[in-house]
Amino acid sequence: MNLIVIMLDSFRQDHISFYNRGKPIFEDVKPCRTPNLDRFAEGCVVFENAYPGGLPTIPARTELMTGQDTLPFRPWEPLGPHDTTIADILSREGYVCGLISDTYHYRAPGMNFHRNFHAYRWIRGQEYDPYTSNPSHRNVDDYVNKNYPEIWRKRVQQFLANTDDFGREEDWFLAKVVAESISWLRKNRVHKKVFLWIDSFDPHEPWDPPERFDEYTDPDYEGPRLILPMGGKASQWARDDEIRHIRGLYAGEASFVDYCLGPLFTELEDLGFLDDSLVVLLADHGHPLADHGKFLKGTDRLYNELLKLPFMIRMPGADGAKRTRAIIQFSDVLPTILDILGLKSNTTSMHGRSFQPVLENETDEHRKAVIAGYHEGEDRCIRDQEWSYIQRPRGEPDELYNLTKDAKERSNLVDDYPDEARRLSLLFGIYHRRMQGRIIKGVQGRYEVASGTTE
Repeated sequence: MNLIVIMLDSFRQDHISFYNRGKPIFEDVKPCRTPNLDRFAEGCVVFENAYPGGLPTIPARTELMTGQDTLPFRPWEPLGPHDTTIADILSREGYVCGLISDTYHYRAPGMNFHRNFHAYRWIRGQEYDPYTSNPSHRNVDDYVNKNYPEIWRKRVQQFLANTDDFGREEDWFLAKVVAESISWLRKNRVHKKVFLWIDSFDPHEPWDPPERFDEYTDPDYEGPRLILPMGGKASQWARDDEIRHIRGLYAGEASFVDYCLGPLFTELEDLGFLDDSLVVLLADHGHPLADHGKFLKGTDRLYNELLKLPFMIRMPGADGAKRTRAIIQFSDVLPTILDILGLKSNTTSMHGRSFQPVLENETDEHRKAVIAGYHEGEDRCIRDQEWSYIQRPRGEPDELYNLTKDAKERSNLVDDYPDEARRLSLLFGIYHRRMQGRIIKGVQGRYEVASGTTE
């Protein structure tokens, strides 16, 4: 059996219409359309409750690639010599392994995520990748407002310089990733067993979709094209119409990601991979769009918009969709893959455990609850199918939300249901928390935008 993993970055679950049945997320932005993902989901086991443990980008991928938890153990850091990854295992089991990605954090010196892949291809220029050194020919003032400090203007300028030559839709990053992936799949179909990890950085910010997909913003909007939102309270640096505009750009980016995946899904079918392959499609996390007042993925934004992500698994020859509310965490993914591939003996030392019985319709349960957060932050979210408890740093009120009645997490019930908060709090011991007083501010900023101003 072959294995194909399609990894997306910052894709909110509620922006895939298969999940939310086309309902609008924000009153002022029309629902995002994702016809290709919807059709793909029709042949998958679709999970409603798949969660990362450690956040953001690299800790989440470390969990996926190793089957080990990262939240209590490690921050954003390279793979070490003692980490055993999916490529390490499958390459020794006779698989030809490929990695194709525009996620530039993989490519950073010493990260080692391409280790033991037989082939790896980098698509350069995403976000702040130092791909070009020449200035952009576009005016940065068209992409920022008066509240953007110089450091944020430089970030926007780098992205503009990286994408100045984009003209055709085929020039955009994911289109290139898909084209390279299709080429690899065609040329390597001759092998008995192949494993391809396709890793798209989109729809991660900056959000600058091609014109045809910029259909979710207000056509009467006359402000700057704010492709990169800042952190902090959005109301302090953006007007209401600017916030709506940013949300529309995200929806356009998500829609373009769906469009780019269409040819990949077609090729998987035409080459016969859907008949003899396990296909896993997921995102590393979602993205806050000022749902609770802030953009970006800070340590304090542990709500559905960050934690709820698309997760779909297509078994070979599958027909018909199954939705499951079973709770799984990222460290469970690799043990499950290996279990399905007949390589379960490789999973004995992993923190995660296989949820293959869920895929085979033997049960609709896996974990009772999960815990998520940033290794270097104090905030933690513990949730089951009904409740989400957010433990805040000392001096800040904890939060409790009923997920079945309040999916947008507007009504904090921690004072009304203290026993529920206490029950969830006791499910994970002190080892999963960061000790009080050791919080490191600006975690997201340090690794993704190199500044604590993200917070």
